Amino acid sequence: MDESSFILGVDLDGVVGDFYGAMREIAAEWLDRPVESLKKDVSFGLHEWGIDEYGGYDRLHRFAVTQRDLFKAMKPIKDAPATLRKLSTRGIRIRIITHRLFLKYFHKTSITQTVEWLDAHDIPYWDLCFMKDKGAVGAHVYIDDSPANVERLREQGCRTIVFTNSTNRNLPGPRADSWLDVEKLVLEAYDEWRTGTLNLFGATSFPR
Repeated sequence: MDESSFILGVDLDGVVGDFYGAMREIAAEWLDRPVESLKKDVSFGLHEWGIDEYGGYDRLHRFAVTQRDLFKAMKPIKDAPATLRKLSTRGIRIRIITHRLFLKYFHKTSITQTVEWLDAHDIPYWDLCFMKDKGAVGAHVYIDDSPANVERLREQGCRTIVFTNSTNRNLPGPRADSWLDVEKLVLEAYDEWRTGTLNLFGATSFPR
């Protein structure tokens, strides 16, 4: 890990971008149903929408990215771009870490849409990492919404904030219900790091 900068590891889907909102609209079209008929509160995998009998999550995801430009069209979550700009101006290194390449054969499309979306919304980042094992690239603090990712990061000793949505309500904190909460938690950790009181190599505790 680069010890000269404080690194914030940021997930995209469901944290910076409104992944579930965008997928709900696309799924309604794909299923030929009114969007109001699809629940907003879903679990990881979107089984509540009845997509399994139509080919399941992977097929819907492929359609969303290749035919509806999912990663380019989704809206940012409220306050996410502005907060990341503020954190960046404080000298915090934004490291985007996303597992958007889990399906084969359209990696170029996914990467291109991701970069164009980040630039279109003026979201600052120093590093852009496409990988499953997010702990392998290193960060002082992570923020993620996926239950599996959060649990894996914490098992590795990584200090991890849960960004709240319906997929992760059973996970213990620390958690952020908004990007204003993210800003507060990250700046607390950043101040610890600057004063030498933050364990740089996998702190398990977190200020509350």
